[in-house]
Formats: sequence, structure tokens, C-alpha cells
Amino acid sequence: MNPPFHMVALSGGKDSTALALALREHNPQIDYTFYCTPTGNELPEMFDWWKQLGELLGKPILPIMEMTLESCIENHKALPNFRMRFCTREIKIEPVIRLFSRLIQLGEVHNYVGLRADEEGRAGGSFDQVPGVQVHFPLREWGWRLKDVKGFLTSKGIQVPQRTDCALCFHQRIGEWWRLWANHPEEFAKGVELERKYGATLRSPGRDSWPVALVDLAKEFERGNTPKGERQLSLFCRGSMNTGSCRVCSL
Repeated sequence: MNPPFHMVALSGGKDSTALALALREHNPQIDYTFYCTPTGNELPEMFDWWKQLGELLGKPILPIMEMTLESCIENHKALPNFRMRFCTREIKIEPVIRLFSRLIQLGEVHNYVGLRADEEGRAGGSFDQVPGVQVHFPLREWGWRLKDVKGFLTSKGIQVPQRTDCALCFHQRIGEWWRLWANHPEEFAKGVELERKYGATLRSPGRDSWPVALVDLAKEFERGNTPKGERQLSLFCRGSMNTGSCRVCSL
């Protein structure tokens, strides 16, 4: 009989990073498989961080990737939005379900997810849809809240990237779009081209007072009409918000 498969979901965000490192410390005898679900649209620093995390954990992180965000959009001939989150389902959730469905035929599967004790209302990211897969939430079992996660990472001298999701995520706040335009103009330009190609926008109307289309948003930024100062930029970003980010992408 095969030994159990111990799978740890690792987006590279603060919670999954703390979970992975703590599990490695608490249970060095367990051969964990740390996996991520790239979309191919992450920023360069995210790929660098996954590589660095693999070195910290002592083994490479397993990428589970069946398609890219660009190919997913092409298949649907549409841009994802709040009502059509096909990207999360098809790129991140369904490939993991298919992998677990194969593994469960070979032995026990344990999946570890980084949901904290102060996130009682959140589920396990739909990765428990395969019958027989045992889903664990160690951070909840340890009673770790946000302050505990941050304290643990600080004690290790670890700073996770600001962004762990797609460069062109429709969940972005205005400060993140500004940073993308300022720091990664080539990615912002891809967003402009996608909106032109599919006749739709990644940003939803009514979210704020800024233009919805990226081409018009860029014009405002070029005129110097931007969120001012780090504090204001932070207030406009999901990292300091209670809602808005896709939890599967940001764990």
C-alpha cells in the first residue's frame, strides 16, 4: 500500500507561506508535497518567490498548471469578472480536483489549507470535492489569527510579495492598477489589448470614480491623476481591505 499523500496548498501569500514553513518545522518526518496553481499571468516577483520558498522548504514547489489565463480567456472568448469567475474554477480549482481524483486511487490524500482561526466563515477552497480526501486547517487548529501569522513570518525575516494573484485580476483596487501601470507597463498594455480584443473591461462600472476601461485609466495616470502617497495607495489595495480578494489566489 502506498504511503499517504500530504498535499499543502501554497499560493505564496502570507497564510499559506506560514502554514508550509510551520508544518515543515512541526512535522519534519512527513514528506509534504507543496503545490501551487500558476496562471502564467503572475508578476515576475511571484515566480521568484515560489523558487525562494522551495529553497526554504527544502524541495521544489509542484506547479499544477493545465492552462494559462490567456488560453482560458481565449477559450471563453470573454474576460473574467465578478459574475464569471471561470478563471479561478478552471485554472486553480478543477486541475487540483483532477489530481486528487487520481491520487485517491493510489492511497490516502490529506490536503492542508491555510485558513486562519479568525476566518470562521470561509470554506476550504472547493478542494474537498473529491470523496475521501481529508482536508485539514492547521492554522485554525493552532488558533492562529492574523497577528500570529504576521508574527511568525516576522520572526523568520520573511516578507511575502504584495501580489500573489494575476497581474490582470479583475479584483484589483485602483492602487494596484496604478502600481501595475507604473511598475509593469508591459502587463498593463496586455490588459488594454485584451479589453480591445473582447470588447469588455476587466474593471466593473461603479466600483470607484476612476475610468472603467484600462486605456482611459492609463490616460488619467499619464496626466498625473493618481492615488497620492503610500497610505492612500494602501487604502485602495486589497491587502488592507476586509473583502475583495479571491481567497484561492491569495492564501
